[in-house]
Amino acid sequence: MSYQVLARKWRPRTFSELVGQKHVVQALVNGLDQDRIHHAFLLTGTRGVGKTTIARILAKCLNCEKGVSSTPCGECGSCVDLDAGRFIDMLEIDAASKTKVDDTREMLESVQYTPSRGRYKVYIIDEVHMLSGHSFNALLKTLEEPPPHVKFVLATTDPQKLPVTILSRCLRFSLTRLLPDQIFGQLEKILQAESVEAEASAIMRIARAADGSMRDGLSLLDQAIAFGAGSLKDADVATMLGSIEHVHIAAIIDALIDADANALLDTVNELSLQSRNPEAVLDELAEAMHRIALIQAAPDFRDPEREDWDSLVERADKISAEDAQLYYQIAVTGRRDMGIAPDPRTGLEMTLLRMLAFRPVETQSGPEPGAVPTSKKTTTARAGSTAPELSKAVQAAAVDNAAEIAAAPENRESGTDWTSLQASLKLSGAVREFARNLQLESAENDRWKFLLPDSLQHLGSSSVIQSLQTALSDRLGHAVKLDLHTASKPLQSVATAAAAVTMNRLSEAERAISEDPTVKQIREKFGAKIVPDSVQPLQ
Repeated sequence: MSYQVLARKWRPRTFSELVGQKHVVQALVNGLDQDRIHHAFLLTGTRGVGKTTIARILAKCLNCEKGVSSTPCGECGSCVDLDAGRFIDMLEIDAASKTKVDDTREMLESVQYTPSRGRYKVYIIDEVHMLSGHSFNALLKTLEEPPPHVKFVLATTDPQKLPVTILSRCLRFSLTRLLPDQIFGQLEKILQAESVEAEASAIMRIARAADGSMRDGLSLLDQAIAFGAGSLKDADVATMLGSIEHVHIAAIIDALIDADANALLDTVNELSLQSRNPEAVLDELAEAMHRIALIQAAPDFRDPEREDWDSLVERADKISAEDAQLYYQIAVTGRRDMGIAPDPRTGLEMTLLRMLAFRPVETQSGPEPGAVPTSKKTTTARAGSTAPELSKAVQAAAVDNAAEIAAAPENRESGTDWTSLQASLKLSGAVREFARNLQLESAENDRWKFLLPDSLQHLGSSSVIQSLQTALSDRLGHAVKLDLHTASKPLQSVATAAAAVTMNRLSEAERAISEDPTVKQIREKFGAKIVPDSVQPLQ
């Protein structure tokens, strides 16, 4: 007997054998057991997650000779023929090869005829999104009101391409990608049944390489068994997949920490001699940076499936959180751009060198020729990275005036400090803004005279004036009457004094930034410009 591949030999034949997709299985099982069976189903999801398998199991449940149920016997003639794919009343149609409207019409001509053998005629249309617009139009009416003996099961990896009119006529189920642990468990079960010796690390390596697809996992398992001459060893599987060993990723991380370009290129050369996939290097490096970020954010967290966790914990102490995020982003971007690189190795080397070029550097005792000086606490990214932080001199200049008090001159006649007094009134909203823009002229017992700018007359509503008068009276302990006059000349109010201080601080910050040696070197070396209005003094 010819060899049968594992993906076909171990295809689930009942819902209980299906790996994952519990949300889909539960809905279908309950519908079958309660005799609430829709006439059209739409199964969506990536390749190899069980769309066609579920469709075939559903056809078996509907046509089992012992009755419709979620647990077909698997022994009757209908079940046996369905498992073998030769059941005459189950029609599997590949929409990718039959996209024309004539093909759809030919299929629909047979819908009106009753089943030849089973209870229902089940039409399984795979990759249904490949049908033409005219084919969808021909299918619409039949899909909405099919004969009672017909069930449709549509499967697609790209549901966005389906017309809304088709989607609205189907009961839709979205199948999810399988987790590595789910694939690992199924592969381990199959290997035990096939009496194949296997290392757990080799099985997990295949489970991760399957990328959420059980069919891909079984195909890789077939290949690995052949590669290993009937056994599964981690080293053999790593060679077959072109996987990157942790020792190489650790070497790359160490070289990044030490800013050692020669060590980086030596590691790339070693990987190239071993015919390792450059894209896989960036994938593994990005995953390592992700784990380092997890370690830094949650030191108590640990992934029990990772044998290299302790090694990454050691390196997490030597790399800053900012660098880990930067390296992750560059690795992901470099992986995306690998297809447009002159060749994969060049793409890998340039991505790693980019990590060094954009890496924040520490201040030396004196700036090297052409280098940008930085400090350990305040670093400056090289050109093209995120905006640099300012040196301590800039920060100090920006806060030189932080202690200044926005105080208007005291009224010489009354000796009253209106700035301190209005601050003690604990005003808010419009009343506070109104008081901040007043200039006190005189304060004689119960009569206080104020000047208000012409442009702000609208602030002095009767309710605002009354609120300020009440607050002032309560603060002084006796009734006070406000006498307000407008003025066109500039006033010495709390608001104008505070604005003057703010403008002074802003001017000092702009001057400090312009004269800062770090900024000067960036402008001279890279032609950078200070964006107008982007400078703000520190609070």
